[in-house]
Amino acid sequence: MFHLIWKFILGLVIGYLARFLLPGADKLGFWLTGIVGVAGSFLGHWLAHLLGLESGQKPSGRIISAIFSIAGAILLLLVLRFLRR
Repeated sequence: MFHLIWKFILGLVIGYLARFLLPGADKLGFWLTGIVGVAGSFLGHWLAHLLGLESGQKPSGRIISAIFSIAGAILLLLVLRFLRR
């Protein structure tokens, strides 16, 4: 159970970083920001793995994974903006 709580907390951080890096009027609340962050993290991990850039437990792999997680959340925010118009 604590694993899921930890994932959501990290998702919140990723979601807020993505919203900070992609300025605009996103009317997302606390929960939706966390969901976008978690989903963006999964998307980013999948893309990094697909490109062969994620190297497991190495520090460079974790940095690449974090960068791709934020990029995945930004991509999801762009999709949400497009769907809301």
